[in-house]
Amino acid sequence: MDYHSTHSSYRERLIEHLFIGKLLKHAWLVRGRQLEIARPEVDNSGYDLIAEERTLVRHLQLKASKLDARTARQSVHTALGSKPSGAVVWILFDADTLALGPFLFFGGLPGEPLPDISAFSIARHTKGNAAGVKAERPAIRSVPKGQFTRYDSATEVYEALFGPS
Repeated sequence: MDYHSTHSSYRERLIEHLFIGKLLKHAWLVRGRQLEIARPEVDNSGYDLIAEERTLVRHLQLKASKLDARTARQSVHTALGSKPSGAVVWILFDADTLALGPFLFFGGLPGEPLPDISAFSIARHTKGNAAGVKAERPAIRSVPKGQFTRYDSATEVYEALFGPS
């Protein structure tokens, strides 16, 4: 087993911090230093971060995959759709250098809600119970990679989140 698996929580937080750093850097250099980032105390509404620029608030679910991963879909909590402007940012990264990008984005225009995910298949637990059955997760939908929009830079993601500068 490689260290990406054995230390996945560490890596997840690292990727998150690197991504936030890119957003904050862009906000500092280009957008008038107006970006605020917050984290929820609990994770029961499907988002990992709250990003706010001026009056626009985005609730973001972050996902991360190595560039060579074969992941074809992501699990998205239905509660994210109840937020005013929810979005999912899927960060692809180089396993050797941790360079970020490209980025995959699933969300509406700035100020618009997450597109309806109710028609996507219900996700299942990754591990089976004692009988080997992988139970359904009724509040989670499996969104195919093809539904995401690709962006090559964090700057492009920023503009997808908050509009052009």
